[in-house]
Amino acid sequence: MHSARNYANQYRQTSVNSAVLDASPHQLVALMLAGARERARLAIACLERGDLPRKSQAISDASAIIGGLNGALDMKAGGEIADGLQALYDYAQRRLLEANIGNDRAPLEEIDSLLGDIESAWCAIAPGQPAATTGTQQ
Repeated sequence: MHSARNYANQYRQTSVNSAVLDASPHQLVALMLAGARERARLAIACLERGDLPRKSQAISDASAIIGGLNGALDMKAGGEIADGLQALYDYAQRRLLEANIGNDRAPLEEIDSLLGDIESAWCAIAPGQPAATTGTQQ
């Protein structure tokens, strides 16, 4: 028998799958950043509840997403920005490991914040966004 939670999870998964199928490469990166942040926050909530197996799974999921983001970097075309992101993703992976081993929420909060900064910057450069104004009026 299916519970309401199972139906909600199925609906959510269908919604995520639809968003991924319809997404541009830029949107996919935004979805990945949001997903990694969501998993970090889920891990914090699981720590608070004492659900250590689910915390570990959420951290593992966040780590896999960050690994995907790191693997998607175009190091040749991205130059210094790609180098900086690669270093940040490597740092995030180390902090996730520390959070998992030590059952510590601080690294998870830090990762959520760092990825939030990247997510904000990434969304601000979305293709089709109007160019920034120079402050002059016509």
